[in-house]
Amino acid sequence: MIKEFQEFIAKGNVIDLAVGIIIGGAFALIVSSLVEDIIMPIVGAIFGGFDFSNYFIALSPEVTALSLDAAREQGAVFAYGNFITVMINFLILAWIIFLMVKAVNNLRRRLAAEEKVAEVPPAPPADVMLLTEIRDLLAKK
Repeated sequence: MIKEFQEFIAKGNVIDLAVGIIIGGAFALIVSSLVEDIIMPIVGAIFGGFDFSNYFIALSPEVTALSLDAAREQGAVFAYGNFITVMINFLILAWIIFLMVKAVNNLRRRLAAEEKVAEVPPAPPADVMLLTEIRDLLAKK
């Protein structure tokens, strides 16, 4: 059983998956920082100081706080502002992944086209073509 586990771990797909998950987690942190630290402040400045993180609806009459953290301590809240921020994160991440996949697909198409061009055999020299024509004419007679 240990030998089977070692074979499973040694396969390339498992290692590739682990690397992908680690890089994906780091990439998600980069996108999250991009949205929270760069994009959202610009959006807030353009639209008059929007700060989506503190947008919420109190679901209990006991909630009177103005900040989301304080409101959560007082009772149940519907924190839609955080959802908006997460959706913006997702859209940016999806757009970046789309651009990366598009670039890889273009590269693959270009490499496939180059392989097709390389597969076409070069035309034989003129003397070989002439001898081939003579052979074919003699074969017909």
